[in-house]
Amino acid sequence: MPAPPEKELTVMLVDNEPARAAIVEQAMIDSGYRVIRRLENAKNLTEAVTEFQPDMVIIDIESPDRDMLENMSRLTKDNPRPIVMFAEEDDSRHVEAAIRAGVSAYVVDGVNSGSVKALLQVAIARFREFQALRSELESVKSQLEDRKLIDKAKGLIMKHQKCDEPAAYQALRKLAMDRSQRMTDVARNIISVMELMGGSK
Repeated sequence: MPAPPEKELTVMLVDNEPARAAIVEQAMIDSGYRVIRRLENAKNLTEAVTEFQPDMVIIDIESPDRDMLENMSRLTKDNPRPIVMFAEEDDSRHVEAAIRAGVSAYVVDGVNSGSVKALLQVAIARFREFQALRSELESVKSQLEDRKLIDKAKGLIMKHQKCDEPAAYQALRKLAMDRSQRMTDVARNIISVMELMGGSK
């Protein structure tokens, strides 16, 4: 049984020079990508990505300025995509700022049609790895915040009911089961009620 054909990946191109953009677009087409939209600047980058849903964003500029970096950061936060930047400026500060803003690959030596496909594949792989790490970190952070809420609620129950920690935990757990709620949600409710009653003081 033949393997299913690879999905044609779509690209949004940001380039303010039509001649240079045409060269980049042709390199994308030659590598099996389809440019679905070209922007002259990154001013409305997040909105455009939300509207057109490209698989990745290609930015071709001389040097990333503050506005460009801010717009990339907003995109990375609100609607993350692999971002590849072709730039003429190889200053390490610009490279570091671009990476912090969410760029998956920063290329200084221009567009080389022979290596574009491999470069974009590496950028996609880096992006997916970063997103997986980010998701894992957010999960750990959420677990820590949940633990803090539960510990605070246990402390309030211990103080209010004059019981030890295991008894407070069991009371919290039973309440969660009786209400068919997560322990974290019950803990949050207990903290709110106790604080209103002055029980956390």
